[in-house]
Amino acid sequence: MLRMSTLTSAHVELQEQQPPPSTEPAVELPKERLTVDDMLQKYCGEFGPWQLKNFMLVNLSWTLEALHIMVVIFADHEPQWRCVEGVACDRAGKSVCELKLGSWEWVEGRRSSTVAQWGLICGDKYKVGLAQAMFFLGCMMGSAIFGYLSNSALGRKRTLALVSSLNATFGLLTAASPYYWTYVLLRFLTGISSGGNSVSTFVLATEPIGPTKRGVAGMSSFYFFAGGIAILSGMAYTFRPWRELYIVSSIPSLLFLVAVLPFVFESPRWYLVRGKLDEAMKVMKSIAICNGKHLPEGVILLLDQEAFNKDDRGSGLKREEKGSFVVLIRSPITRIRLLLAMSISFVGAIAYYGLSLNVVNLKTNLYLSVLLNAVAEIPAYTITAALLGRLGRKGIGVGTLWFTGGFCLIGSLLRSHGKWKVARMVCGIMGIFGMAGNYNFLFLYLEELFPTAVRNTAMGCATLAIQMGAVLAPFVVVLGGGLAFGVFAVCGLVGGSLVFFLPETVNKPLYDTMAGMELGQRTSPGGA
Repeated sequence: MLRMSTLTSAHVELQEQQPPPSTEPAVELPKERLTVDDMLQKYCGEFGPWQLKNFMLVNLSWTLEALHIMVVIFADHEPQWRCVEGVACDRAGKSVCELKLGSWEWVEGRRSSTVAQWGLICGDKYKVGLAQAMFFLGCMMGSAIFGYLSNSALGRKRTLALVSSLNATFGLLTAASPYYWTYVLLRFLTGISSGGNSVSTFVLATEPIGPTKRGVAGMSSFYFFAGGIAILSGMAYTFRPWRELYIVSSIPSLLFLVAVLPFVFESPRWYLVRGKLDEAMKVMKSIAICNGKHLPEGVILLLDQEAFNKDDRGSGLKREEKGSFVVLIRSPITRIRLLLAMSISFVGAIAYYGLSLNVVNLKTNLYLSVLLNAVAEIPAYTITAALLGRLGRKGIGVGTLWFTGGFCLIGSLLRSHGKWKVARMVCGIMGIFGMAGNYNFLFLYLEELFPTAVRNTAMGCATLAIQMGAVLAPFVVVLGGGLAFGVFAVCGLVGGSLVFFLPETVNKPLYDTMAGMELGQRTSPGGA
């Protein structure tokens, strides 16, 4: 009581000695303002339970993407045929085109594939490639359309929900195609929706991850794609008719939409760039709580542009939001990066898809071959992820493309018969191994080369280039022999050389705005 009385008396005396209160408004104490990367590193955690759950859930979409893309391997394959009993038929014939109509039949009936269903053989064999080309043309359009939508008001999560629902719908409708041209149209529409899946999935999965963990996490995404191919081979083995296969490969997209996406958060970077600070802070607080961290109340997010220039808050952002593609090509830095990224993506796609199609020519069990092909890509993912920190983005990019180019160059010099045929097959498999490692890191590299404001637009353009290469790849395979391997070799060697002109981005900040990236370029010589 004595201590409290003394303190009270002292407080009264102090009040009497103080001047009258000022009429000026009180100045609010400054808050700590951090970029997303800084807040993740300092308070929320770069890769904790929250990021792990979000990463696993979002990347399930890669597994579904593999089903929609690779289903044609089984649905459009040319099944085995046999001679009809009691009818003159040359059993030694290499092709049914040499036999009389009615002297042969499909072993598993017309329902086994689209080739048997609509007679896509002989003079109509080109229609198989046409359907595949139309799918990738759709992917080209979808990459641009959904890349823009996910960057604008629609956002990453809602774009992913939209493409998942469209993939499921078009896939189920494809199973009911009454005519070939209906089938082609629906594959084209499926390509449009599939083109937006890869852009949204990768960005949504990796943007909430801290800079030092983003590399390995991003390169782990493609395990899900390889897993999808392996699952598809099991589906195709169980459900042989092509219509049934389209149904069972489309239903998982509906399950993803209903059972997985509700538990996925929108990217805090997208919220921030769109000016939705409160929503961005809610996500950051959720990350901190789930990771067992504490995010103080006085800490708020800011754009990297504001971190460099406190007096220019948001003015550049508003301009970028109005036309992200225009801003993307207006800046000399991102314009050059975009041209290089698209060129590398284009030649890489020709090599990867072309070599993948050549594996089908092994004439082995189709289901087992596809399964082994998927399993063979996994070591490439693991090795490139392990070397990423030592070699950096440029080292991995150059190494994987030149690795593919070198083996394809050797393959182009080998003969196509006898023991050399086996050696050429090994060269092709090693080429696929190299390209699998390249694709494993490609999207990570693209994400780090461009700021949030234009990232999805840039990745959409790069994906567009990939689909252009995928469309041309089957025509390169038609060349056959050493000439096709020669083209793949040129693609690998040229692509690796182009990587030299891109900056190293390992452990560099993930910028939010164009202005932030340009200011960072000036203040950090040689940086990304």
